[in-house]
Amino acid sequence: MRLLNSIFRLLHVNKKNWKAIVLCILAATIFWFLNSLNENYTANVSFPLKFDFDAAYYMPVEPLPDELSINVTGMGWDLFRRSAGLRVSPLVIPLERPASVKKIVGSTLPALFSGQLEGLQLNFVLNDTVYVNIEPKARRWVSLRIDSIEQYIRQGYGITGPVSVIPDSVLVEGPVGMVADLSEPVSVKLNTANIDDDFEDEIDPSFSTPLITASPSQVSISFPVEEFVELTDSIHLELVNLPSSAQPEMQIEKLPVTLSIPRSKASGIAWDSIRAVVDLSGFERGNIKTQPRVSGLPPEAELVAIDSIQITY
Repeated sequence: MRLLNSIFRLLHVNKKNWKAIVLCILAATIFWFLNSLNENYTANVSFPLKFDFDAAYYMPVEPLPDELSINVTGMGWDLFRRSAGLRVSPLVIPLERPASVKKIVGSTLPALFSGQLEGLQLNFVLNDTVYVNIEPKARRWVSLRIDSIEQYIRQGYGITGPVSVIPDSVLVEGPVGMVADLSEPVSVKLNTANIDDDFEDEIDPSFSTPLITASPSQVSISFPVEEFVELTDSIHLELVNLPSSAQPEMQIEKLPVTLSIPRSKASGIAWDSIRAVVDLSGFERGNIKTQPRVSGLPPEAELVAIDSIQITY
């Protein structure tokens, strides 16, 4: 009985000896782990990958592979250090003529990497093929424009002067194929909507791909904007190219017309100088129904509506 009690007391774990037991287990685990790292192993390991080419003259069209899987043999510590990413130098693939290389067969890579794996023996590359897409860099000047500028203007407002784009062309750089395919002029998109006042801003020229860059990287856009109002009045009707023997019959001598004009110019419209012109050349005698052409409009005004007329001669 005393023997059993002695055994139970020996195996009894209390709060005081828990720490000692945990430390013992931890020390044993660490010893076992460090001892295991001193043995040789074969494993599949992923290594960072780098391509060596002249970036001043070439650039990738698609993202280059940044990792390569290989099978290696080496000390456990070396494998652990590389698997954990500790001080791992990337494997380097030199490309003397990068534009002519589209794929690299994995079986050709061990010869390149033999001197780059310190402490490890390369058995084989797991990737069958490494694909790359690199093109020479190219430059060209392209002109700029704002496409459909009316879409940025608030309803009831309009542009009352020239649109300034400074500079009106930029030097673009990128992969030779993409640069060659750029159509001119290149559209500049505004970052503002519902513009109802004079506009001035610095805008980045927009391209379909971030691989194309522009110098300068920003252009200055400015144009005047003002509220437009609609005015309606009657203007004189004028016939031109009328046959000498014709005697036209018209029920009206004036025709109502509606114009849109900047508010600041509305009070200065000279209605007497605006004409509704009907050109009778090419018409045969009889009844004619046509819409007149308006002449003498102020430069800032836009025609909104004018009625059609009927003439008999």
